Amino acid sequence: MIELNTAWQFGAALGLGMLIGMERERTRNEERAFAGVRTFALVALLGATAAYAGEQLAIPWIVGLVFMAIMALVGVAYYVSAQNGQIGATTEVSVLITFFVGSMCAWGEVGIAGAVAVVTMLLLALKGWLHNLATHIESSDVEATLKFAIITLIVLPLVPNTNYGPEGLEVINPYKTWLMVVLIAGLNFFGYILVKVVGREHGLGITGLLGGLVSSTAVTLSFSQRSRVEPNLAPVLALAILLAWTVMFFRVVVEVGVVNPTLARSLTLGMLLMGVTSLAICFILWKRNRTTEKAEVESGNNPFELGDAIKFGGVFAVVIFVASAAQVYLGNTGLYLAGALAGLTDVDAIALSMANLAWENPANTGAAARTIVIAVISNTMVKCGMAIWLGAPPMRRTMIPITGALALSGVAAAYLVG
Repeated sequence: MIELNTAWQFGAALGLGMLIGMERERTRNEERAFAGVRTFALVALLGATAAYAGEQLAIPWIVGLVFMAIMALVGVAYYVSAQNGQIGATTEVSVLITFFVGSMCAWGEVGIAGAVAVVTMLLLALKGWLHNLATHIESSDVEATLKFAIITLIVLPLVPNTNYGPEGLEVINPYKTWLMVVLIAGLNFFGYILVKVVGREHGLGITGLLGGLVSSTAVTLSFSQRSRVEPNLAPVLALAILLAWTVMFFRVVVEVGVVNPTLARSLTLGMLLMGVTSLAICFILWKRNRTTEKAEVESGNNPFELGDAIKFGGVFAVVIFVASAAQVYLGNTGLYLAGALAGLTDVDAIALSMANLAWENPANTGAAARTIVIAVISNTMVKCGMAIWLGAPPMRRTMIPITGALALSGVAAAYLVG
C-alpha cells in the first residue's frame, strides 16, 4: 500500500500545481497562454513522479531528463507564441517552476515547495501593481538602490565585526552599525515606494499617514504652515499631523522587534498606550471636522542614497557610544537623559542603540524600553512645539490639549514599560 506520507507529498504537488494553474487560467484568454490549470497540475505531478522514481530506482538523473523534455515543450510553445506576436514568457517560466515545485514535494520539502508556489502566485497576480510600480520608479532611484545593494551585499561582509572604543566602552561595532543602516533604509524605502505607487495627492488624513512613513517632522512643518494660510482647516490639519505621529509610535516597535524581539515585547504596551491615545484623539477630530480637502505628500529623498546612509550610521554610532557612556558613569538616569536628548532630533538611532544595548545585556531591557519611550516623548514634544509655534491660532488651540494628552499617556507608558 502507498504510504500516507507519500500520498501527502503527491497530493501537495497536485494541489500546488493546480493553484498556480488557476492563477494562469484567470488571464489565459487575455494572454493566450499555452498552459492552463490542468497543464500546471500535470506538470507538478510529473515533477513529483520523476523525483519519486529517481529515488526509488536510484537513478537521480531521471529528474534532469524529464526537465529537459519539459524545457523542449516550453521552448516550442514559446516559439509558436512569439510567431503570433506574444513575446512574454511568464507562463513558460511558471511551468518550469511548477515542475520543481512538484519535485520538491516528492523530496519531502513540502514547506519550501509551498513557499515557492505562493511567491510565484503573488508575482503572477500582482502583474498590474508591479508594472505600475515600475512606471513610478525613476532612473535615479534604480541607480541609488543598486549602489546600496552593492555596498550592502559586497562591502558588508568585509566590514569588521569587532567592537571598538575606550576600555569599558567598546560598543562601536562597524558591522552592527551598518546593519542598522540597512534596517532603517529598508523601512524608509517602504514608505518611499508606497508614496510613489499610490500617488501624491490624497485626502488630508491619508496624506498624514503616508507622510508619517516618510517623515512625520516634514508633515508637521508643512501642515502647520498651511494652517496660517487656511486657518479654518486647522483642526483637520491637526488630524493629519497627529496621524503622522501615530505612525512613529508603531514603527518604533517594528524596528526594535527586528533587532531585539524581547525588548519589543517590553515596549509594546507603552507604545500601544500612546498609539491608542493618539488614535482616539484622531477619531474625535475626524468626527468633528470632516472635509474633502486634499494635499500632496512628498516621497522625500531616496533613503538608499549612500550619503544619507553614512550620515545615519554616524549618528547611530555616536548615540550608542553616548548612551553607553551615560549609563556607565550616571547609571540609568544618564541613559534616560541620553534618550531625551537624542529624541530631540531623531528616534530611530536611539531606539536601535537601545535594542543593541539590551541584546548585549538583557538585564538592561527595562531601562532600554523606558529610554525609548522617553525619546519618543521628547520627539513628540518637539514636533508639538513646531505645530504650536508655526501654526495659526486655531492650530495652537487644537494642539495644546493634544500635547497634554500625549504627554500624560507618555508618562504612563514610561511607567508601564519599566
